[in-house]
Amino acid sequence: MDLLPLAVSSIIFLLASVFWYSWMLNNSRTELPPGPRGLPILGYLPFLDRNLHLQFTILARKYGQIYKLWLGSKLCIVISSPSLIKQVVRDLDTVFANRDPTIAALLGTGGVDIINSPYGPYWRNLRKVFAHEMLSNASLDASYILRRNEVRRAIRNVHEKIGTGVDIGELIFVTELNAVMSLLWGGTFEGEKRDRIGAEFREKVSKFIELLEKPNLSDFFPVLARFDFQGIVQEMKDLLPSFDEILDYVINDRLKIMDSEQVAGELSNAKRGKDFVQILLELKEQNVAEESMTLTQIKALLMDIIIGGTETTATIVEWAMAEIFHNSQVMRTVQQELDDVVGLNDIVEESHMPKLHYLNAVIKETFRLHPPAPLLLPRRPSQSTVLGGYTIPKGSRVILNVWSNYKDPQVWENPLEFKPERFLNDTYKWDYMGNNFHYLPFGSGRRLCPGLPLAERMVMYLLASFLHSFDWRLPEGENLDLTEKFGLVMKKSKPLVAIPSLRLPDLNMYW
Repeated sequence: MDLLPLAVSSIIFLLASVFWYSWMLNNSRTELPPGPRGLPILGYLPFLDRNLHLQFTILARKYGQIYKLWLGSKLCIVISSPSLIKQVVRDLDTVFANRDPTIAALLGTGGVDIINSPYGPYWRNLRKVFAHEMLSNASLDASYILRRNEVRRAIRNVHEKIGTGVDIGELIFVTELNAVMSLLWGGTFEGEKRDRIGAEFREKVSKFIELLEKPNLSDFFPVLARFDFQGIVQEMKDLLPSFDEILDYVINDRLKIMDSEQVAGELSNAKRGKDFVQILLELKEQNVAEESMTLTQIKALLMDIIIGGTETTATIVEWAMAEIFHNSQVMRTVQQELDDVVGLNDIVEESHMPKLHYLNAVIKETFRLHPPAPLLLPRRPSQSTVLGGYTIPKGSRVILNVWSNYKDPQVWENPLEFKPERFLNDTYKWDYMGNNFHYLPFGSGRRLCPGLPLAERMVMYLLASFLHSFDWRLPEGENLDLTEKFGLVMKKSKPLVAIPSLRLPDLNMYW
């Protein structure tokens, strides 16, 4: 019998035990929030449920609106109260401005992206680039032609499937990913080259998201990270070169085009729309220290947009479609509004969006009832602080259970019902900026989701286009399943499949 593996395992267990008891001893001298005891070493890990948002809400009823969980050697603080959430994201925002990324997430972007990089001058510069260069209203207006082309392409694809079942989630994911890729480098590739790179990228993105969703033992026992027992780190390392290869190819191709256009004096951007790769490369060439971008940073930002801009948008649109199918009166009201604003002899444009008040309410209600990020993204305090009368140690993981707020009957009448009309009421005329702490679908404060301007446009544009162009019904004998599945984003547990039929007299308008 080979005793070496047994000896190594014993040493690892001993080290983990010493680490855990050291943590417990140090923190017993401070007044931490209450919480379940769990087991030695493992803490509450063995008792975690798949649907963490539900479990955390139940635990709050027993331990209060702020409580602790030991997950392995990781101390987690779970907060549900809107007043305490306000302190985290607004009053003490600089203390809680850092994320607590997983090992896979850090490896995936090198920790230099806007989502995972620590708060400071570097992060503020990234935020500035996002807000003022890439996702400003002017930039999004200039790139509208790229988004419109992809949505119309998707409409044509659905037209070819009239009378057959369409996987709504897959349809929206592919459409959104194609739209995002068009925004990134849409003016660069055409025809077969564009389709080939798009198909390859979709496959890689799906694998990347799959790795981010996998629970990793190393995140709960950092002392064991070097062993990578589950192989997640190695899988991510194997995947990343393929992203680098595609992004390097895209960037180099774009540089050649920019050089040739500069030499020829061409001004074709207005015709095709300026894509994000060009915006970032132009910043790189400015040689202004505070705004200049390295290629590594450019690729990290592109990955943020790809990962953050596809899965969440696809999920919320699928949920909205499911709730609309489930409520026939909502469907009739949405389509009547579209007919009044757009008409049956015209096509949906982004310029119609400000007039679609009821559809906007449908989307807001979907974010409330089925938030894609029910726990937002965890935060990590940069120093020990006091919150709600309890000590929150530096380096702990702070989880904000906003899902529980959206189901509070003291705030929301009949909170489990899908009622878009509530957001037409003056009481609930809240936006997505996180200024009301009962409603934070995109977070709040310094860490407000940087992709909000793009997401807000795309969700409405996609929904309006698919509901205006087609009528939809469930397959014969199918019942609509609204069960949730917790993950990186909270999806439907069962994909939504629906059958489209023609609604407009002349779909050639989309050609």
